[in-house]
Amino acid sequence: MNLAVIYSRAILGINAPLITIEVHISEGLPGFTIVGLPETSVKEAKDRVRSALMNSNFVMPAKRITVNLGPADLPKEGSRYDLPIAIAILIASQQVIASQHQQLEFVGELSLSGKLRACRGTIPSIIACKKAGRSSIIPFDNGHEAALIDNANCFTATNLQEVCQHLNAEQTLPTAKRITSPLGSEDNQQDMQDIIGQQSAKRALEICAAGSHNLLLFGPPGTGKTMLASRLTSIQPDMTEQEALECAAIKSISGNDFVAQDWCRRPFRTPHHTSSAVALVGGGRNPRPGEITLAHNGVLFLDELPEYQRKALDSLREPLEAGRISISRANQQVDFPARFQLIGALNPSPSGYYDNNKFGGNSSQVAKYLSKLSGPFLDRFDLTIEVPALPKGSLTEQGQRGESSDAIKQRVSAAQAIQRQRGNKLNDALTNKEIELHCSLQHQDAVFLELAIDKMGLSTRAFHKIIKVARTIADLNNCIDINKSHLLEALSYRAMDRLLQQINV
Repeated sequence: MNLAVIYSRAILGINAPLITIEVHISEGLPGFTIVGLPETSVKEAKDRVRSALMNSNFVMPAKRITVNLGPADLPKEGSRYDLPIAIAILIASQQVIASQHQQLEFVGELSLSGKLRACRGTIPSIIACKKAGRSSIIPFDNGHEAALIDNANCFTATNLQEVCQHLNAEQTLPTAKRITSPLGSEDNQQDMQDIIGQQSAKRALEICAAGSHNLLLFGPPGTGKTMLASRLTSIQPDMTEQEALECAAIKSISGNDFVAQDWCRRPFRTPHHTSSAVALVGGGRNPRPGEITLAHNGVLFLDELPEYQRKALDSLREPLEAGRISISRANQQVDFPARFQLIGALNPSPSGYYDNNKFGGNSSQVAKYLSKLSGPFLDRFDLTIEVPALPKGSLTEQGQRGESSDAIKQRVSAAQAIQRQRGNKLNDALTNKEIELHCSLQHQDAVFLELAIDKMGLSTRAFHKIIKVARTIADLNNCIDINKSHLLEALSYRAMDRLLQQINV
């Protein structure tokens, strides 16, 4: 036998398409050729595999070796194909006699000594392998990722010899142990009670968490904008197992450090204001996930909004509406999930301060400063709230701490349960038809809202967002119908629109 076929998985977004690795050993001058659109790291596999085989007490055939990675039109990158290529060579050269290898998939990087090293993108590979009805063999260092997937039937190995002994039925590799720790059991060190005062901002944050709305905080420096944003995850309900697995898969393909014990924590991403558009939305020759994907099912906090590149901020507009990002390149198109809550913070003027509604600087300076934010981008925020400086005596008075995160979290969880029971989604994701169905207004309230929208000069998108926010407020109050008080509170969170009109931006 001089032909062997082994299965592996590629990385394409958060998907893992099947890769068939065919190895043919023929007579002729010794050579090692890899075909099937391999990137540089894949081409270098021949040197790693040769040394790994020799240092694992196997023989590298002194013949012509051809490795085909199919499908041939899908680009292959990374070192994840080292192990399956090595196994295919051993089977083709009859150094390993395996009868069940067609029911297995292999992923792993080989060191020159034959040891297996961890590789990124293991979770999507294991999930796809499980759906295909096969078992997988992965590096031991990736075992904690496999442990997140129920009934994955995944074996872990530390070196090439262990894999070959498993294939020869000489010994059985250990399987990844399922993690049984309950979701949401982690301790949260941040609490809403850490914030003094700012009850209006805390109320806006509660509404934001309940309906998965986007929130913009503005005010002078040091008033608690960053503290408020960082505590949003402390009042959000725990992720479901499916949501946690989606986040774990994203971490796996991104190559970031993965800690299995923290897999149920909602992501909270805070990119620096020098981040480019590619860093935020993802991209590259072989597209990698950006900050909006790493914040999937969690929070993306952008502090000092006017300091970001306008192009970078405007690149967030479509993902905020669609909940995903599609990155097209000449050789492939990749889709990444990007359903996140956007929290922004900014100062009201270049100096950062204003007194009695008079901004720190003349009107033209303030206009130039805030004009870095486009109107369509600002329109994506459902709520805008001012975080003013604390009144004199607030720092020394007792009883200014307010409710704990756990108390607020209970109300948020109850409101979300109502929303999911009503439409199987949170209010922010409601379509226009669903708004008509679940957010109907009485005639006089609809007329009032339309007049308010016209007077404030808001868009149709803002009209729908106000209704969604009002629906969330009604859910928090356990009201079946939206009434005028809910609309008034929702309208009060459009302060940025009035602010921009005031300075003639």
